[in-house]
Amino acid sequence: MDMNMIEQARRTQQYSLNMRPVLNKDALFSDETANYRAPFEPEKGDRVTIKFRTWKDNVDYVFIICKSQKVLMEKAYTKGTFDYYTYTTAPIDEQVRYFFEIHTGKQRCFYNKLGVSDDLQEHYSFGIVPGFKTPDWAKGAIMYQIFTDRFCNGDTSNDVEDREYIYINEGVRRVTDWRRYPESMDVRDFYGGDIQGIWNKLDYLQDLGVDVLYLNPIFVSPSNHKYDIQDYDYIDPHYGVVVEDGGECLEEWDNDNSHATRYIQRVVNKKNLEASNAFFARFVEEVHKRGMRIILDGVFNHCGSFNKWLDRERLYERMEGYEKGAYIAEDSPYRSFFKFNYEHGWPYNEFYDGWWGHNTLPKLCYEQSPKLEEYILNVARKWLKPPYNVDGWRLDVAADLGFSEEYNHIFWRKFRQAVKETNPDALILAEHYGNANQWLQGDQWDTLMNYDAFMEPVSWFLTGMEKHSDEYREDMYGNAEVFRNTMLHHMANFHEPSLQTSMNELSNHDHSRFLTRTNRRVGRVYTLGSDAASDGISKGVFREAIVIQMTWVGAPTIYYGDEAGVCGFTDPDNRRTYPWGEEDLSLISFYKEAICIRKENPVLTHGSTRFLALDYQFISYGRFSEEEQIIVAINNGKEEKEMNIPVWQAGVPREAVLERLMLTRESGFNLGDQLYEVKAGILYLKMQPVSSVILRRI
Repeated sequence: MDMNMIEQARRTQQYSLNMRPVLNKDALFSDETANYRAPFEPEKGDRVTIKFRTWKDNVDYVFIICKSQKVLMEKAYTKGTFDYYTYTTAPIDEQVRYFFEIHTGKQRCFYNKLGVSDDLQEHYSFGIVPGFKTPDWAKGAIMYQIFTDRFCNGDTSNDVEDREYIYINEGVRRVTDWRRYPESMDVRDFYGGDIQGIWNKLDYLQDLGVDVLYLNPIFVSPSNHKYDIQDYDYIDPHYGVVVEDGGECLEEWDNDNSHATRYIQRVVNKKNLEASNAFFARFVEEVHKRGMRIILDGVFNHCGSFNKWLDRERLYERMEGYEKGAYIAEDSPYRSFFKFNYEHGWPYNEFYDGWWGHNTLPKLCYEQSPKLEEYILNVARKWLKPPYNVDGWRLDVAADLGFSEEYNHIFWRKFRQAVKETNPDALILAEHYGNANQWLQGDQWDTLMNYDAFMEPVSWFLTGMEKHSDEYREDMYGNAEVFRNTMLHHMANFHEPSLQTSMNELSNHDHSRFLTRTNRRVGRVYTLGSDAASDGISKGVFREAIVIQMTWVGAPTIYYGDEAGVCGFTDPDNRRTYPWGEEDLSLISFYKEAICIRKENPVLTHGSTRFLALDYQFISYGRFSEEEQIIVAINNGKEEKEMNIPVWQAGVPREAVLERLMLTRESGFNLGDQLYEVKAGILYLKMQPVSSVILRRI
């Protein structure tokens, strides 16, 4: 008797003893998507119908445990090989958390956001937050992040000039060679990218498939990154328009910015400021005409030492129409905006709190200044209203704002109220590392830059590299179980409306380019040099990452130039210019096709997500509803892989045919038609090394 016959005999004996089948735990499923909850984003007072899936005729009871009550669910219907149980709540006015308990004979298990468990694990419960909605336009949207100075120079007349002013002890520089790589001290170097440049490339972005533009800060600021805001009320004329130029740049011997008359003329003169704002309003109007959205970077934790409220550089001291800065005068109306640490005395008091000790980044002190709080809330409102009409805010280091956690939450509740009253459809997206659950309860942020449940696990699995390229870990490289467990754990910290709008990036302005991480070299530009960032890279692995990005729940976000093959170690090397005329056209073509697949299959935006077969260097998962199923498989290894994938767990019928939408390899990608048969719910898949495949059930 062979082993299969022995196993069958054992199961038959067990069935006869218990008079019940063995509980099929792999069939159990529920989540917070619209597939298993209606309405998906309930209002206060709504009743919500919750659904749970089991194998057909396999369970005795399904209970939902909610508000410490254990309620028996009713079998509502059977479809294919699954039974579906439902429960409708009473009208809900506050957050509800729930999980499931399943019984078959003497077998019992629980089900929560991690899946099946033998323990309660209530902290992984599902949740409903009545009244919490995120913008539909942001759910699953294709976002495109632009570091403006490095994208495209559309107007050379507004370029920063050599020694136009002093920044961090040296004169700023105009870089005339667009192809030159950033130097290790790059913050003072300007390549001339501007909003006109973005405007000139809107056809390109639209053709790529972009839905949303996310711009790094564009307000008046002395650095090329502009995270040290000088004036929140105006677009920087170096990015906008200079209608009244004049003044002089600083002589080599002069490091006094109060003498930087060219800079003062450009960024303090109200005519340039108002003209730049008007230009930006026209730009946003054009973006909207194309059916695209735009979100701005809000840097509200700190400002810059150049800021008109502080005026450490004495740019505004003698200018009409401006109040004295807090550095200048003790009786400045802005003194309460900052925390001065010593009674050094005025004028020119340099003893104030800087964020992380940086005196170029003065920390804003909201707790002692209701005026500052209202000013920033008005800034949030201003750019959402006509004539600008931007569609949301990305919030820089949002958890750091304020001097206490208590006030931080108070402020963001006020911020949400101000934003949503101004534009209920605006997005509030925060930068945060770690568990942000306490900010994502419907009263503060909408969602996050998704480091924990996307960028980091994808990078570790596919490359073994930490997101800065500062560390390589062999134990993480290709570790499918760690990838799955990490993703599920961190995804559990989101409510589904937040998860579907989360910014899923592979690269951005703070970390190394993903394509560089594929070479698995630890280092930075000042240790290895710029050329090392493109040595030994794998476009095959990069394509795998893009396949995951375009088929995962959330908003796939492209960091400008990734689609063109730009490499780079972490800041500042990741801020290389877009290589116009020297793009990797095959990569751009691949991005277009992957984006097209996402847009043509709504289940990739709104569907459920389930991991299927896992192995070393191999993952597979399904994105599915009762009507549609897509299967994704990644072989990240250097050897051919043969796998049996239980696609039935993602709702694929036991006998079915899947069509191939895309195949990627190290050498390229293929959209050619190929059919795959599913037998008894299992897909047999033979995959080449470093390859991925997207399949759809016909």
